[in-house]
Amino acid sequence: MRPLTHSGLICLSALLAGCMVGPDYRQPEPPVPATWQAPLPHGGNAARLAEWWRQFDDPLVAELIGLAERSNPSLSQALARIEQSRANAASARSRLFPATSLHAGERRSGGSGMTPSQTVASASLDASWEIDLFGANRRGREAAKARLEGAQATWHDARVSLAAEVAQEYLGLRTCEALLTEAELDLDSRRNTEQLTARKVAAGFAATPDNALASASTAEAETRVLGQRNDCDISIKSLVALTGTAETDLRARLAPHTGRIPSPASLGIDELPAQVISHRPDVVAAERELAAASADIGGAEAARYPRLSLSGTIGPQFVRLDGAKQQASIWSFGPALDLPLFDAGLRAANVDAARARYDEALAGYKAKVRQAVREVEQSLVKLGRGVERARASRQAADGYDSAFRAAEQRWQAGIGSQLELEELRRLAITARSQHLAVLRENVAAWIGLYRAVGGDWQSATELPH
Repeated sequence: MRPLTHSGLICLSALLAGCMVGPDYRQPEPPVPATWQAPLPHGGNAARLAEWWRQFDDPLVAELIGLAERSNPSLSQALARIEQSRANAASARSRLFPATSLHAGERRSGGSGMTPSQTVASASLDASWEIDLFGANRRGREAAKARLEGAQATWHDARVSLAAEVAQEYLGLRTCEALLTEAELDLDSRRNTEQLTARKVAAGFAATPDNALASASTAEAETRVLGQRNDCDISIKSLVALTGTAETDLRARLAPHTGRIPSPASLGIDELPAQVISHRPDVVAAERELAAASADIGGAEAARYPRLSLSGTIGPQFVRLDGAKQQASIWSFGPALDLPLFDAGLRAANVDAARARYDEALAGYKAKVRQAVREVEQSLVKLGRGVERARASRQAADGYDSAFRAAEQRWQAGIGSQLELEELRRLAITARSQHLAVLRENVAAWIGLYRAVGGDWQSATELPH
């Protein structure tokens, strides 16, 4: 049997290069329900979920989100990770092609006595190429490409999370301001009550304990106002950090709509396909990591097989010895075979580890899908009776306000009890605060649904390049 020549070896390598070991990746079917168990708000007969932030009756919501996206460090980190992944993908792709380099140098040598001096100058073009016999480099390119796509999805997820965080913080601030307004009005009312009580006690129309009760009620209201102001200041500080805006500038932007809770045009949606969560950015990122883990198995498996590389060099060489000059062209070319023989189970262990990482990534992907389903269901439940709850809480607040005003009029006429007045005052405050909390919960659930579905699924946002 004749041995393979260089040309024969090259032909054989070309045939083998079409082979790839390891599993070919197939995206698993996401474990999502056919339909949502929680009903859609309004039975699915309202404005569709598109251009989310422009649906709000407060344009500052979208403006603050835009400011945050331009300066937030978390987005900068996500973009930097995309650039890293893009560079890694380019590096993995380059391994599929030959590499060339140019070398040039000059060396002069000599010595005393009979050793003549000589100068050797040479230049060479070197080339090398590892033939991807069993797909190690191609699997590496697959893994790098999947991780690049995962990094891009993570950037989307960072944008969605940031937008939702800004919107929630802004909603919290406006609710805090509304509660502060209520607390300040209540403090003014209690101060008036305290002054009237003092006059009634001085005139002998009320007992001295009534004066102490009125003073305690005023002090309680002052404590509530101070605490509410602190909460509002903390919310402003949070918005400053999120948007990167100077506090004085931010306060100027916030001033025109103080105490006004932002609300979308409607708390209903047309439709929400259950399959939409497969496009949620963090789910996409988990699926892309699963694809990369699958490709890593092939790379680890290919390392157990022989590796073949070709290398060569060509170039001129100049030699000068005792004034005599010689010139020649040199070249070399040949294959090199790396055949694994014994490694005490190292390569087999690497394959097992790669398979275990794939199983881990698969479990993570399934967990991410379950989390997405849970968050969407919870958001739909919170939105389901939002309008009815707001109507009922408004009715309760109006009823307690009417009862309090009637008790106040009776007390001023001298036929009411101070204790009754303070009790009804507390009930009215609680009812108004509860109504504001319901309004906030409704809008927060709307924002939560935006986060749960990963933003607007009906129009794709351009990825960074």
